[in-house]
Amino acid sequence: MEFLSAGFFMALLSIVIIDLVLAGDNAIVIGLAARNLPKDQQKKVIIWGTVGAIVIRAIATMLVVWLLEIPGLLLVGGLLLIWIAYKLLTEEKQHDVQATSSFWAAVRTIIIADAVMGIDNVLAVAGAAHGSFLLVILGLLISVPVVVWGSTLVLKWIEKYPWIIYIGSAVLAYTASKMIVEERFLAPVFEGNPVLKWTLTIVLIGGVLVAGRMKNMRQRSTAN
Repeated sequence: MEFLSAGFFMALLSIVIIDLVLAGDNAIVIGLAARNLPKDQQKKVIIWGTVGAIVIRAIATMLVVWLLEIPGLLLVGGLLLIWIAYKLLTEEKQHDVQATSSFWAAVRTIIIADAVMGIDNVLAVAGAAHGSFLLVILGLLISVPVVVWGSTLVLKWIEKYPWIIYIGSAVLAYTASKMIVEERFLAPVFEGNPVLKWTLTIVLIGGVLVAGRMKNMRQRSTAN
């Protein structure tokens, strides 16, 4: 992907949106892990915990980018991302994170919790980056202020404007479709047929959004 091209900026925008909708809960993890510490230590825990989490996530994302070069794994990753996009719309995340009074125990808790919760983020960013390590690094740099400073605000926006989640889910479904059509043994089918390519993209995005919406409506009617 050519640096500073339209495709580069579109991929970067996708990564930013993915970070916003998938990294929001990480701020809650940080807050829960550090809440029992003295005020003067909480900021240090947030910084060190976030640095550790970003390092682990960088390594994991680079590894996933490399793994996606293996034939067949782009298709598998795309299908997984479709499921993640659907679950984003329909599943409430739980935050069973134990608070601790130990500085390094809190840092360790943040790093481990982020690694477990960040699997969807790693796969989505790797898919959106299309093999560009520069985009991966930029995406991670963007996620730092999002996680540390902006996540609580983003969560409030999502609670107030639920349609933001649908935008994020649509971006994930779009990223999944690009991964699928770029799979080596499928690419020849789509390269000469843009209608088929865009039909698949529209069907995947529409299917995820409609299925998620229908399940949410059923859950609300059952609750009432």
